[in-house]
Amino acid sequence: MSLRIGLVGLGTIARAQHLPAIAATDGVALTAIASRNATLEGVANHRDVTQMLADVDAVSLCTPPQGRFDQAMAVLRAGRHLMLEKPPGATLSEMAVLEAEAARQGVTIHATWHSREAAAVDAARDWLARTRIRAIRIDWREDVRKWHPGQDWIWQPGGLGVFDPGINALSILTALIPDARMVGADLHIPANRQAPIAADLELDAGHPIAAHFNWRVTGGETWQIAFDTDAGAATLSEGGARFTAPGIQTAGENREYARLYARFRDLVAAGDSDCDLAPLRLVADAFLTGRQHAAPAFEDHS
Repeated sequence: MSLRIGLVGLGTIARAQHLPAIAATDGVALTAIASRNATLEGVANHRDVTQMLADVDAVSLCTPPQGRFDQAMAVLRAGRHLMLEKPPGATLSEMAVLEAEAARQGVTIHATWHSREAAAVDAARDWLARTRIRAIRIDWREDVRKWHPGQDWIWQPGGLGVFDPGINALSILTALIPDARMVGADLHIPANRQAPIAADLELDAGHPIAAHFNWRVTGGETWQIAFDTDAGAATLSEGGARFTAPGIQTAGENREYARLYARFRDLVAAGDSDCDLAPLRLVADAFLTGRQHAAPAFEDHS
């Protein structure tokens, strides 16, 4: 019998990634939607998550992190399993409460990091395990007007700003280098916004790690992690889809969200949870240690 899933939020990511991933994954079935502004044919449609709970075994939250806590608690207190789009919450403290509530209710909570499921991440992990890393450089650069047009929530406290894409890089980093720690950060915040448009991070894991996030780049994206190792230079590029190193080059198709839903299905079947918060913790540490720099005002003319 398939796991009946309800999807909360029917925005761009839900339509582009979640809907096709659910359809492509055995053992899960979309049975309901909760959205204030949209509907979907073929499933039960509701205005909010509480109305939806009778129709589902599990809920996937695709709403912005601010205000998500109450929705998540309603799901868990109703005894339903919970899957969280990244970032899983607005704060580490609310995530601790949600994780404890899931354990109390005996249900699964899964904080997802889709970039960890990119096609070449596993190959990179296997190759790096046989080398000594000397340094790492992360470059995550894109155009916010292209990827988040008109999304004012992302500039508000809890919206993360450039860390919304940057946390994807940090999710890959913490999968490959679990003991990475934040040393310091420079946060570039537009005069008319509450969240950074660019960030430069200094991390350490027994070797230096530099990360550069920039939301002001037009003309194409750069989503790359470069490794200097005793076996030569290696690069994980295209957001984790391609890995190149001496003697190896691997790439694959995008099945990130399908892998997430398969993982969620298996966690529910096993009665387990996966709520790794390492990427969110590094973001929080960047805000704790970061030096703030004034950047020119940003207007979204998309």
